[in-house]
Amino acid sequence: MKHLQFMLVLAIAVNVWECGDAKFGERGEISPRRRRCYDGSMPKRLKKRDRKLSVDSGGSGSSSSGEVCSRLYPRVSCCPTRRAAYQILHRRDARIFSTNNTECGRLLEEIKCARCSPNAQVLFHSPDAEAKAPHREPDLPRLCQDFCREFYYTCRGHIPELFQADVDEFCQYYGRRDGGACFPDYQRKPPLRGQESNYLGDEKIEEISRKHKHNCYCAQEVLSGLRQPVAVVHCGDGSQRLFVLEREGVVRILTPDLEVLKEPFLDIHKLVQSSLKGGDERGLLSLAFHPNYKKNGKLYVSYTTNQERWAIGPHDHILRVVEYTVSRKTPNQVDTRTVRVLMEVAELHRKNLGGQLLFGPDGLLHIILGDGMITLDDMEEMDGLSDFTGSVLRVDVDTDSCASSYTIPRDNPYFNSTNQPPEIFAHGLHDPGRCAVDRLQSDNGSLVILCTDASGKNSSAGRILEIAKGKDYEHESSVYDLQASGGAVPVGGFIYRGCQSRRLYGSFVFGDTSGNLRILQKVPSPAPASPAEQWQERPLCLGSAGSCGSTLVGHILGFGEDELGEVYILASSKSMAQSHSGKLYKLVDPKRPQVPKECQRPLEPPELLMTACSRHCKNGHCTPTGKCCCSHGWEGPFCRIAKCEPACRHGGVCMEPDTCLCKSGYSGAQCETAERGMPSDQEKDGILDHIIDMTSYLLDLTSYIV
Repeated sequence: MKHLQFMLVLAIAVNVWECGDAKFGERGEISPRRRRCYDGSMPKRLKKRDRKLSVDSGGSGSSSSGEVCSRLYPRVSCCPTRRAAYQILHRRDARIFSTNNTECGRLLEEIKCARCSPNAQVLFHSPDAEAKAPHREPDLPRLCQDFCREFYYTCRGHIPELFQADVDEFCQYYGRRDGGACFPDYQRKPPLRGQESNYLGDEKIEEISRKHKHNCYCAQEVLSGLRQPVAVVHCGDGSQRLFVLEREGVVRILTPDLEVLKEPFLDIHKLVQSSLKGGDERGLLSLAFHPNYKKNGKLYVSYTTNQERWAIGPHDHILRVVEYTVSRKTPNQVDTRTVRVLMEVAELHRKNLGGQLLFGPDGLLHIILGDGMITLDDMEEMDGLSDFTGSVLRVDVDTDSCASSYTIPRDNPYFNSTNQPPEIFAHGLHDPGRCAVDRLQSDNGSLVILCTDASGKNSSAGRILEIAKGKDYEHESSVYDLQASGGAVPVGGFIYRGCQSRRLYGSFVFGDTSGNLRILQKVPSPAPASPAEQWQERPLCLGSAGSCGSTLVGHILGFGEDELGEVYILASSKSMAQSHSGKLYKLVDPKRPQVPKECQRPLEPPELLMTACSRHCKNGHCTPTGKCCCSHGWEGPFCRIAKCEPACRHGGVCMEPDTCLCKSGYSGAQCETAERGMPSDQEKDGILDHIIDMTSYLLDLTSYIV
């Protein structure tokens, strides 16, 4: 009898304790140690048979709503059977929890399973919400902030009746901000050893986080404080360095450790003519590294300048393309003494300049020039100096000729023409806003070069051109026509061939100066008579700072690419060249690791030039093919022998160009004059005088060399 009374009292005490905990809101939220279902009942621990069935169903290709919930809560659940989960879920409003979109539907299936959570009472009941609408049944659980934003951006276009506010207001209402339990991440409780738990281990958090990311991409801030950046390029030597171009004439190195070297790679700001005014495109325009840069150290730069020999004439400035060689002493600086001019183009106006340089997989240099807003009358005034404007030029810089810095490829469309310059590959461009050459050649071996361009002079509408040999794009149709977007000029990007994002592979990423990003992808053509594939344009969604950690701010200035094929974006909130508001962003797919294992490449430290020409050619320059071209006054295999014209006389030795070292008793430029008071050769007698003269001459020669 005493035993029965003790059991009765114990049962009453347990019931009172549980009922007190079940009432939500009297003393704030319930303790996380006491899990409760939505109606206040205790969650059930699933039997081993039900757990095995849920695991087995998880491997099948299709599953019902109940099976989804049983996989999410395999141990402790408020839906003890899959049938119970099915009944609970299908009581929900079908208008809200139904969609044809796959990604949105997957998130909705998981959100519906919050009713089966052992923490459902905490997820669905909030004192603030109940005070505002005490008789209204909540549609959604309290969402974690990151998941709330992802849910908003993924489903807002498919369930408009649910998303009547912006993302901040929506997550203010449905999100959890007080640090309590939220869906799908609950308060962590480390399980006891050997005890089963619903909580995930630390190694699974990153994987689950990527799984629930929205369809947008992330623009991760890599570098800030840049002064009007215009381009980002790599040199392809395995060092994975990035070279950031600033408009005023400076190129800086960003190491793989995201450190900017103090000394610039190239500084030609004294030669570059730039301006502070908005819309003025003058300055450092482009940089392209030779495909064999690791061995020959050649790079090519385009910029605007105005020097004395061009001072007379109707032009405003000169667009110059030059060749440089990296320093023999350090791989992180250019030797500016090695400059060679490839070409110069006179310009009348300061817009629609172009000036981009790029190498194709065929090793040929492409120079893309805008029309400079030049009319036919302007071209007549300039006497043919602007024949290159609005064209794509193609030249071969791999030449052994010391007289010319490039040759014309024989398959250029105007190679034998008398009406057009042979350098022209295509023409009819207006305002090319950067072009991109595909790393992968097409099936027929041809190159794919895509350029953003204005549709006409002074036009804000844009177009995408696929550059082909001999085409005139004044009359040629474009790949895709872009509608005018508030006067924003299109800015070209790159054809993504990176490894980090599989969704973006093969897409042409570009934008406009207002900060809008877009992509162009090839899709199968629906019409049988049209080509097999067509280009389709769509906006590229960027996630917010809350979900990505950073977001792109300001006007898009240009794009960049690293050795692994990943795309970078340059932006600035101001247009003045002196303001340090430029930033560098990296485009990242949040559904994938930032650097997947299959994308990792070993770093190769930059090396000094070690070719025979670079080590021994001291008084000349090396061609990209390794030939030593001597400067004026030098000759020999590696330009080591000085040349004097006319030749030195009376035994003099040519030590420097046109400079003779004379024997004792002679002087003059060619040692032609005998000094006064000194006997001539006929008056010298005896072998002793000759030995003395020769000894004196050798001493003078030795002292000069030392």
